[in-house]
Amino acid sequence: MRSSYLDYAMSVIVSRALPDVRDGLKPVHRRILYAMNSMGLTHTSPHRKSARIVGEVLGKYHPHGDAPVYEAMVRMAQDFSMRYVLVDGQGNFGSIDNDPPAAMRYTEARLAPISEQMLVDIDKGTVDFMPNFDDSLKEPVVLPTRLPNLLVNGSSGIAVGMATNIPPHNLGEVCEAISYLIDNPDASPRRALARTTTRPCPV
Repeated sequence: MRSSYLDYAMSVIVSRALPDVRDGLKPVHRRILYAMNSMGLTHTSPHRKSARIVGEVLGKYHPHGDAPVYEAMVRMAQDFSMRYVLVDGQGNFGSIDNDPPAAMRYTEARLAPISEQMLVDIDKGTVDFMPNFDDSLKEPVVLPTRLPNLLVNGSSGIAVGMATNIPPHNLGEVCEAISYLIDNPDASPRRALARTTTRPCPV
């Protein structure tokens, strides 16, 4: 019993504080994007009520309350919270001055264009899937992203005993660093990142 509770507590703590380095997402954000993709909410489709999206996520993948799910979706639509927004929101999604977003029954959303690059070919066996909370559906362990999301959008999170605070970076500069590492596989990450700035490299 003690071991079971400890394992559960650790999984909750890790999922709240630590994103997966492969797609830069925590479970709630991954589930929102996957649910929106399953609903056909591409960047060219009409916006859908946020309450409908939150209900889809709650009912199928993330049964932890509607407020945290909506809050996570709102953050992915705020250009002052994300360097590259993953959700295209329509309506009042809050402001940089800490004004709250409108209730989910008033706002609408769909995937942002860049998010589709995180979900491309997900139905072609590119990633592993696992059972959802009630073993009635499958959900992706990680998204097959073409976007280095953890680097370009960063991440922040806090839980008992651990926290994450990774700053965002410019996508063009990250691509330059990746290209440099491909051509120079023995180069240090610091050297690769230094290629994207005008400051002298310390190593």
